[in-house]
Amino acid sequence: MTPLYANLTLLLLALAVALFFRPWQLLWGGLRITPLLATLTLVPWLWALPSLHQMPLQLQGSGACLVVLMLGWPLAVPVLCGVGIIAALISPMPWETALDIIVWLGLVPATLALAMGAAVRRWLGLHLFVYVLARAFLGTALCMFVAGLLAQASGHSLPGIDDDLNLVAHWLVAWGDAFLTGMFTALMVAFKPDWLATWSDRLYLKPR
Repeated sequence: MTPLYANLTLLLLALAVALFFRPWQLLWGGLRITPLLATLTLVPWLWALPSLHQMPLQLQGSGACLVVLMLGWPLAVPVLCGVGIIAALISPMPWETALDIIVWLGLVPATLALAMGAAVRRWLGLHLFVYVLARAFLGTALCMFVAGLLAQASGHSLPGIDDDLNLVAHWLVAWGDAFLTGMFTALMVAFKPDWLATWSDRLYLKPR
């Protein structure tokens, strides 16, 4: 199977599973509208940046783990697909590249973030600091690094970087995403908890 058809298969499979859970129901009440619009406005520029500027190191941030925390995985999947389409429209990247980015910069980290959230709840419990530090910060670093390794194993090397340095590059990019996700998650927990679909005051702030 060629990389194009492999990416298309992964995208359609993720979309089918996500739509099975009726993600549009998460929009009722309007709580997800603001983070959804923020995602569609800001993240496409993050994904399109290497195509808009010829940089020596074509490193891209993802934001997928933060999107999952804000919207939940079922809604994050179609939204990340929309992010990839917008990124392709505002930049000169080919549609094949946009499909590749949707899968490996969006859907794969998002799905790993879903699994990481389940593992954190199962093994570390429900606690404010566990949510921010283990899930949003360290969890994002791990998910992004593993997603990079999976992309590299499938033949997706980073442009402008020697194969021997790909591992280091994925590690550094993962921590960049982790810092941003951890910072924005902490701010939203403090000031806008309603913007986090994966947060609940009743669960995380209950008396111990």
